Amino acid sequence: MKQIRVELINTGTEILLGSIVNTNAAWLGNRLFEAGFRVGRVTVVPDGYAINEAMRESARRADIVIVSGGLGPTSDDVTREALCDVCGVDMHRDEHVAEWLKSYFKRRGIPIAECNFKQAMVPDGAAVLENSNGTAPGLVMPASGSLPMFILLPGPPAELKPMVEHSVMPLLEDLADEDISHLRVFRLVGIGESDLQELVDDSLHQVEGLEVAYCARVGEVDVRLVGSEVALKQGEARLRILAGAYVLAPVGASLEKAVVCHLAQQGLKAATAESCTGGLIAKRITDVPGASGVFECGWVTYADRAKTEMLGVPEEVLKRCGAVSEPVVKAMAEGALERSGADVAVAVSGIAGPGAVRRKSLWGPYGLPGLSGGEDADGDDALSAGPRIFP
Repeated sequence: MKQIRVELINTGTEILLGSIVNTNAAWLGNRLFEAGFRVGRVTVVPDGYAINEAMRESARRADIVIVSGGLGPTSDDVTREALCDVCGVDMHRDEHVAEWLKSYFKRRGIPIAECNFKQAMVPDGAAVLENSNGTAPGLVMPASGSLPMFILLPGPPAELKPMVEHSVMPLLEDLADEDISHLRVFRLVGIGESDLQELVDDSLHQVEGLEVAYCARVGEVDVRLVGSEVALKQGEARLRILAGAYVLAPVGASLEKAVVCHLAQQGLKAATAESCTGGLIAKRITDVPGASGVFECGWVTYADRAKTEMLGVPEEVLKRCGAVSEPVVKAMAEGALERSGADVAVAVSGIAGPGAVRRKSLWGPYGLPGLSGGEDADGDDALSAGPRIFP
């Protein structure tokens, strides 16, 4: 069975201006993949008649074209008209939709403006998808001749998502590829993207039917594997053999979740002592559900005096070595351990901000330098856990 080619078109000038993020494309891509479809291309066009050419271009490549946005009542909502133009059909007023619109506004005690009845116009041959969360119904134009199936959806996510789940997925389920691909994402720390590729790429690409991709994050690298269950098992086995020391557990977990899970499994309590990060480490840990069971307390000791008064860092060490030094950060961690009663302490100090020298010292639990750090181009802290601490 051939792979169904799917393309997405999102309308909205606000997306192109950067006023909003295109969450519809991300959600649809993931939801369609779960159902056995792969999105081959996403096109974003401004409001207005740019949608016409976008639909024509997608129609030349795809079997299914899903369009979101441009179904409302205003003059720049022209997706229906574009569908008629591409398919060479006229529109008619659907009285059932018109009556539904009247009742919708009546229930809210709002007079209905005449322009709203534009949403009751349906291209000839198209089926109407009910919208239980707004006024613009969706539309489905079946494939015909050389033209693909067109699915038109409202732009607001609160309207689009329920319509996809209740109406679109049942429509598409019989068309999905029988051999559904699966996705597994492994998150690694303590190794850079290029070094990781050198280590595992040749071996992973030897697995038949396995797609491999990398995504670098601040302090982390994701390895994305796509393929059949058999291919995924082979790929995971090779990844763990070659780079298992860097893989966070559970699979796909963020660094902070892996830390919380590891501490919980070991029955350990943690404390933090931070300077330049201003409480970021503590926040990332406490953002994880279940952190209350493993996180004891944290200090933000930005000034040298605070390091001495709150954590007991000796003044002579600060004067001799400077705040951004291994002896000072070690003393911060030891002070946090002593004052908190925790089993594990992590301390960090550094220089951040515009024009700062990129220098940072971190000290991990039990006196081991188990954390490594750096800064991104904006001077933000980037933390990662070394494999000796978090398997």
